[in-house]
Amino acid sequence: MKLSAFLPYAAVTAIAVIADQWIKYLVEAHLPMQEIVELLPFLALFRTYNTGIAFSMFASIGDIGLIAIAAGVILFVLYLAWRTEPGNWIARLGFALIVGGAIGNIIDRATYGHVVDYILFHTPVWSFAVFNLADALITIGAVLVVIEELLIWRNSRSKTELSDD
Repeated sequence: MKLSAFLPYAAVTAIAVIADQWIKYLVEAHLPMQEIVELLPFLALFRTYNTGIAFSMFASIGDIGLIAIAAGVILFVLYLAWRTEPGNWIARLGFALIVGGAIGNIIDRATYGHVVDYILFHTPVWSFAVFNLADALITIGAVLVVIEELLIWRNSRSKTELSDD
């Protein structure tokens, strides 16, 4: 497999990391700590720090442990991307977004000892966990990988049904 086939995805990863870090810089420089800045009735900016992984899980294992977990996930995702067929560009794009988001959060953890979160979806009686662009990219990337797998499954199922006729 040619390494040049991964250059567009490496560019997506780099853009994801740069965008994530630039926005976090702006948040750190200009957004007050733990003060809600309403954007829409259901969306606000709210700067806070996450010392764990998603929903502050595993905060007790410390920065080195969390960085090791994230690095392991990145290596696994890169392995999956390498094993993915070149025509499966949706999954490869998803892997690039996952890696970019994970790197963005690793940079935070290694630099600050926490991840900078700032996006808050809420209603008057409910709120979702505060997250950041990197978290959103990881989620979007995972959804893209699942979509590609479902498309592959559907296509293989259709081919099987046609061959049975």
